[in-house]
Amino acid sequence: MNTAGLIQRYYLHHLLGWGLLFFGWHFFRYQDYPPGKGWYITFIKVADLALMVYLTNYLLIPRLLYKKRYFLFVLLFTALVFTFSIGKMYIEAALLQSSFDIWDRFKVRVYDNVIPHFLLVSTGAAIKLLTDHAHAQRRLGEMAKEKAETELNFLRSQMNPHFLFNSLNTIYFLIDKQNTEARTTLLQMAGLLRYQLYDCNRHTIEIEKEVHYLQDYIRLQELRKDNQYEVGIRVGEQVKGFRITPLLLIPFVENAFKHISHDSQEKNFIRVDLERQNGTFTFIVENSKDDQQRSTEPTGGIGLTNVKRRLELLYPGKHGLQILNSAHRFKIELNLLLT
Repeated sequence: MNTAGLIQRYYLHHLLGWGLLFFGWHFFRYQDYPPGKGWYITFIKVADLALMVYLTNYLLIPRLLYKKRYFLFVLLFTALVFTFSIGKMYIEAALLQSSFDIWDRFKVRVYDNVIPHFLLVSTGAAIKLLTDHAHAQRRLGEMAKEKAETELNFLRSQMNPHFLFNSLNTIYFLIDKQNTEARTTLLQMAGLLRYQLYDCNRHTIEIEKEVHYLQDYIRLQELRKDNQYEVGIRVGEQVKGFRITPLLLIPFVENAFKHISHDSQEKNFIRVDLERQNGTFTFIVENSKDDQQRSTEPTGGIGLTNVKRRLELLYPGKHGLQILNSAHRFKIELNLLLT
């Protein structure tokens, strides 16, 4: 099921739950109120409870309890329940056209209104905590499975990179020393393999190394293109001094080379831009494309779908990915919140 479907189902469940509570509450309590007032009183009670539950679950818990600001959470939670309980009693009195004094029968009012609200809202908060814990456990399980699969795939492919790396070193010494371009290209390819083989074993890597890897990859790809193709990469001065997941950016560049246009009359382009500002790392890749997609690149890579999945697992709530796919242009913009 897609995200829109999940959201619709989520809202439907909530509406059904509050609807059942509303009609159940009215069925058992309408006789306690003057004729014609039961529906209004029930609506006030259910709406008051729903507001307290949602404010607690989606404001106080994420912003205070999960950030370990326990004292402030307890203080505001208590104030919330008392304030809404008093407000509900005041509205009910106005609807019933009776006088209202909070200090009149204060203990009874607290016992009949405030304490039940504490219990009901606390129950809603407990359900929220249990649900979030279950989601967190499932996400940890998915991350562990993803990590195990990645390590297994890496182990399966280790022999081939080792063999290629050693072969490239041998070929390098067989190339005539005067052929500097061929030697430089071979060294760049060896650098790519070295990065994949040795540097990417860690969970995070210095951004400088990831950028250097991107630059070497782009230089090698440029050798296969003629003057009809323009490829550029710009690295901002602040793109340094932080770490990211290795090989997180390269699939977007691979995708650009794979789907670049092949127009003989106009320039075909790929533009890569890396910037860091106000604690956010921004990575933009843009390429020209044909109306009808065609590719001269071999199939391979982990693909944009898998990259999205990696972002969800590795940067939950700390990334934003925007994709623009028009008739003649494809653009992605990735924003990572650096912590």
